[in-house]
Amino acid sequence: MKNRTLLMIPGPIEFEPAVLAAMGAPTTSHVAADFIEAFGQSLERMRRVFMSENGQPFILAGSGTLAMDSVGANLVEPGDRVLVICTGYFGDRYAALLKRYGAQVDQVTAPVGGRPSLEDIEKALKQQKYKIVFVTHVDTSTGVIADVPGTATLAAQYGALSVVDGVCSIAGEELNMSAWGVDVALTASQKAIGVPPGLALFVVNPRAMQAFKGRKAPITNYYADWANWLPVMQAYEARQAGYFGTPAVNLVWALNVSLGQILEEGINARVERHRVLSNACKAAAAALRLNQVAIKPEWAANTMTALRYPPGITGAEFLPRVAKAGAYLAGGLHPDIKNEYFRIGHMGATKIGDVLATVGAIEFALIQCDYRFESGSGVSAASKAIFRT
Repeated sequence: MKNRTLLMIPGPIEFEPAVLAAMGAPTTSHVAADFIEAFGQSLERMRRVFMSENGQPFILAGSGTLAMDSVGANLVEPGDRVLVICTGYFGDRYAALLKRYGAQVDQVTAPVGGRPSLEDIEKALKQQKYKIVFVTHVDTSTGVIADVPGTATLAAQYGALSVVDGVCSIAGEELNMSAWGVDVALTASQKAIGVPPGLALFVVNPRAMQAFKGRKAPITNYYADWANWLPVMQAYEARQAGYFGTPAVNLVWALNVSLGQILEEGINARVERHRVLSNACKAAAAALRLNQVAIKPEWAANTMTALRYPPGITGAEFLPRVAKAGAYLAGGLHPDIKNEYFRIGHMGATKIGDVLATVGAIEFALIQCDYRFESGSGVSAASKAIFRT
């Protein structure tokens, strides 16, 4: 489409036409029979996408931050000890959020671009009894992916619940809640799930639901209280109307379309597609001599790529030139290195052609910034990586 700039940031992303069509359809009543069916299907499909055999899905009108907030409000009681595994800005943010609900928070950290080892996590679990272990699957500020199966296994071994912030991972990275023993996984609509911003999505497995039902302290967040929302979710899945707050009707319609597309593609195939896109982007970066924020290649996510600027180049001169060439990228977010790097999102509806076009735009901007490299080397490396995988 002419005058169309690709949105290649780590969310919001590009969306499939059928999803956008659902967004633009006439708004129905939230108690209309066809909407009740769409909401019920969405809940059932979420369970399959999250790979939770018997978890309780929730769909709330709000952002990914609401999903984080709701989980914290309902599982944390004043005085609870919780452990947060930090790989960037969003781990620190979750720690701050949990303190609002009276949690005693400890953090296991790593240098920027790194991730705590399982040994470090186990050391913390041996030293203190924790109720919950929180981990960010892919931290959008660094592009680092955490070891979720290993962390969840350790949490269960030491009697703690595991909560996974999958905002930048679910439907793009491998996640199997039931097989890995993850107690809660949360995300937002606008990333790999492939729906415009506005939905907080999470699935609560039985152990976490039991902890919620057994809590003694009152929940201090009215809107996010699961006691208000659980009957609504159960009603819609039973194909009956439920009400606490008006749902984001068109977003739910769009969610049902997107979840259907995800399941039609197949979870394993979708994860593999994201791996191919990621390999292409990172091969291009290597050819252009752009260093990743992630310290080790195996710590880099498949849904996004975080790259450091070459010496002497700033975001203020680089990013507008990339946009002029056809792709919007994101600047840095982590406060320690905010002006030193940029971020590329390649998830959801992103196609191979989108990645190649983005790499071409990056090459254009680098040339405009007087950075010396072999012209076309990034696009060539990306293409070769695609054919190798």
